[in-house]
Amino acid sequence: MPKQGEIVLIPIPFTDLSSHKRRPVVIVSNDAYNSQSADVVVVAMTANPASVDYSFTITATDLDKGTLSRSSKIRVDKIYTLSQSIIVKTFGCVNAKTLERIRQTLKDLTAKKA
Repeated sequence: MPKQGEIVLIPIPFTDLSSHKRRPVVIVSNDAYNSQSADVVVVAMTANPASVDYSFTITATDLDKGTLSRSSKIRVDKIYTLSQSIIVKTFGCVNAKTLERIRQTLKDLTAKKA
């Protein structure tokens, strides 16, 4: 069963659904949901250094398990619900501090703004 905080590789479809590309994502759905559902809720990761709202950079020091070959951005504005069956592999797990930062950035994204 996939665990919250794991970094997994999945095929993400292009927005026009013409094809897909394997991309890393971080599982944000909790373990209770993951054990009861065939799906997981994830946020995107990218190696693109462009600064976007609702994203932050992580490095290998932000992981409890695994490694990153280069720094990456977590983009909480790219949220997907995907079938657990399409997970290609697991290659790491973010630490508790990074998971809390994801939660806070999601909260900021969904907060009421004037």
